[in-house]
Amino acid sequence: MSVSRGCLCCVKYLMFIFNLIFWLGGCGLFGVGVWLAFTQSEFSSLPLSFPSLSAANLLLVAGGVTMVTGFLGCLGALKEQKCLLMTFFVILLFLVLTEVALILVLSVFHEELDKKAKADLKAGMNGYDPKKGLGKSWDNMQKIFKCCGVSNHTDWHNITSDGKLPSSCCRENVAAGCHHWEEPCYEKAKDWLLANITSVLGFGVCIGIVQILALVFSMLMYCQILRAEKYMD
Repeated sequence: MSVSRGCLCCVKYLMFIFNLIFWLGGCGLFGVGVWLAFTQSEFSSLPLSFPSLSAANLLLVAGGVTMVTGFLGCLGALKEQKCLLMTFFVILLFLVLTEVALILVLSVFHEELDKKAKADLKAGMNGYDPKKGLGKSWDNMQKIFKCCGVSNHTDWHNITSDGKLPSSCCRENVAAGCHHWEEPCYEKAKDWLLANITSVLGFGVCIGIVQILALVFSMLMYCQILRAEKYMD
């Protein structure tokens, strides 16, 4: 009985430590999501399929779910309740499977997702008005990234009322016309996102390892509690 109880205590504290790390990781993901949301506020009116907007929302949701799950795991470990442990295990397993499925979908259908995002952005250009939210977002994005259009400057043809490029597309206004930026906004924004999210991906790998260990320890603790109850009976 003492050996079984000792094993239970060991697993209990190990699980608590891993879930504490898991919870702190969720706080980190949520914080990065908030940071992305604030740094991209200049073009917040663009369609949600825009890469950085999607990433910010994903990080906010993932961080919130991770924090709740980690808290549930810590509580289950401290209380030594089978119901909490099994609930934690099921939620975490579902979360891990969802993450794996999402990675596979992004890997297999990344070209289709890129096309869909570009199509949504081009469709959003039809509502361009420099005095309204969507127009201001487009102008801010093109000024920040020094780009023009989704794929190139020709995306603006037949969009504006006079057929001219928005002033935010121009390097400088001269009498001869607009000397526009050559770079596409979608690619520049995507490159910016990838450059800023590299550390987040590494952090995500660490969280994934912690998730697997938390699954293992939660099941071990559940089995140890069953064994301890069996000895008590």
